[in-house]
Amino acid sequence: MRGNSTTTYGSVTKSFHWLIALLIITMIPLGIYANGLHYDTGEALAFKAQMFSIHKTLGVFIFFTALARIAWAISQPKPALLNADKRLEAMLAELVHWTLYAALVLVPLTGWIHHAATTGFAPIWWPFGQGLPFVPKDDAFAHTFASLHIVFERVLAISIVLHVVGALKHHFIDKDITLKRMLPGTTEPDSVPEQHRSALPIIGAVGAYMLALVVGVNLGLFAATEQDSVPRLAAVESGWTVQDGTLAITVRQLGSDVEGSFADWTAAINFAEEPDANGVHGDVEVQVAIGSLSLGSVTAQAMGPDFLNAETHDTAVFKADILEDGLTYTANGTLTLKGMEVPVNLPFSLQIDGDTAVMQGQTRLNRTSFNIGETYPDESSVGFDVAVTVNLTATRN
Repeated sequence: MRGNSTTTYGSVTKSFHWLIALLIITMIPLGIYANGLHYDTGEALAFKAQMFSIHKTLGVFIFFTALARIAWAISQPKPALLNADKRLEAMLAELVHWTLYAALVLVPLTGWIHHAATTGFAPIWWPFGQGLPFVPKDDAFAHTFASLHIVFERVLAISIVLHVVGALKHHFIDKDITLKRMLPGTTEPDSVPEQHRSALPIIGAVGAYMLALVVGVNLGLFAATEQDSVPRLAAVESGWTVQDGTLAITVRQLGSDVEGSFADWTAAINFAEEPDANGVHGDVEVQVAIGSLSLGSVTAQAMGPDFLNAETHDTAVFKADILEDGLTYTANGTLTLKGMEVPVNLPFSLQIDGDTAVMQGQTRLNRTSFNIGETYPDESSVGFDVAVTVNLTATRN
């Protein structure tokens, strides 16, 4: 394996160049194809996930290959530009190279961070886990990096086009050996012009990325998602006021747990420590804005007509009496979801300190009871069981 000289590229550099080129021309069409696939059946969902897993796994491979390529380039002599006497053209060529190098790192890295910040759907095929250090599981964070991934993808695509056009110009118009120097074999130039090095191409590449980000912002790529802008439920009168709490669910998809939560819900709670003559401690009515659900990478699927159908059924309602159950309590009532009313029992623990109550409860629902996911009749793609977890702190009014 041969390194670079001041006039030619070595076999290591050439191998890196063509390996990354092959990976890129595979990755971009694969990503477009996977994104356009439907997932209206279990088999279709599994195939879409498989295509995205290949895309993500190759992306991680490209990231490390690009780092190795850049490290090798730094350690090697840089072959002279054959058009260095054309100062503007040479500077633009260098600008494209710097932009392309950055894109080869930034595109897979932002995609990887987006993957690590969300949950569920299409894992990376490797044994080192799906998360990244210092990357939280947060939908807003994931949305930002998904948008950056899209912006940098466009920069990568434009850089590749300019790079190819430049190489073809050298070969067919200038008739020099710039393109041949990257092909197998050793090709020495007859002579090289005086070289002029400056920081302007690097500055220009930074400017290109800043411009791309400005364009992305103006196109609305970084704007709040549709789920982020769901109208909030109106406040309710209650004997107890919820100060803090979470309403979370866990579903099983393609063999992995996917965790999510509802950002907007209200609870009208009437509770007394002493039960009435029928053993009832009070009642509760919980209203949930379906559109406020964040469920990792499958949020859009969950909102669709075959699942929660948020556009038609925008609110779920749980009404229950609060009963004592040994050392704990249970909310025994009905859940109305997607037009279906189903009996639900929610066991929970309760600690009351003065006028402050801390409640923790969990129950399990069967999605088929609410006609959710009817085109997924078995559990090979989407499990039947849905775990619901409620935690809240409330104060007595």
